Amino acid sequence: MGKGILTVLGSGTSQGVPVIACKCDTCKSSHFKDKRTRSSVLIQVEDQQFVIDTGPDFRQQMLREQVEFLNGVIFTHEHKDHVAGLDDIRAFNHKQNEAMKVYATNPVRDALHREYHYIFSEVYYPGTPKILIQDIDNTPFKLTPTFELTPISVLHYKMPVLGYRMGDLTYITDAKTISESETNKVKGSKILIVNALHFFPHISHFNLEEALTFIEIIKPEVAYLTHISHLFGKHKDIEKLLPKGVRVAHDGLKLNFNY
Repeated sequence: MGKGILTVLGSGTSQGVPVIACKCDTCKSSHFKDKRTRSSVLIQVEDQQFVIDTGPDFRQQMLREQVEFLNGVIFTHEHKDHVAGLDDIRAFNHKQNEAMKVYATNPVRDALHREYHYIFSEVYYPGTPKILIQDIDNTPFKLTPTFELTPISVLHYKMPVLGYRMGDLTYITDAKTISESETNKVKGSKILIVNALHFFPHISHFNLEEALTFIEIIKPEVAYLTHISHLFGKHKDIEKLLPKGVRVAHDGLKLNFNY
């Protein structure tokens, strides 16, 4: 059995927290747990490191966690708050002198071609990011000879999104609907990280009630809420409302898992 570390790079929504021009109590909070960059995680296994999603805060997250090398990028879906930082993998290209492996479904690959057309240009421009697309779908794939990710297919309103199970930990963001068959793939996870936007119903995200219902189905030893809106409130106030075994993720949170 292998051991890994997952670091929550970002635990906020597409707007982040604080939100530009907002003067609510959450956005005015000075507590570090209320400073939420866009959702992403870092996975450390064996001697390798991978990130799931590169949002607009990717550069800031890499500097904060002092990440000096990266072996690959895995995407959940193609929305801007999950792909907008890809250009900054140039620093790793330069230091490692190699292209970055990018694991993406067909829709994500197509979006990257649109958003980063210059990466795929036939005429190379010096300094352009170098990537190697690794096609994935809803079947398990290996990042190392001994470390495998199992995709969990969810719907973000009508958009397909992939969560990922890695051994006894499952990470799911931007979920509103999860089928029974995909839910069964999550069962047995000891650690569950799942999105919970705020208290109110939302067209494309779990609210708190829906997240807690899903957690109760999975019954992990511990669950963490992520992709959190400023409308949810301050970290300390949310935690007071949660049942035993459910916590609020925050930027910089580190979790040990087995695979």
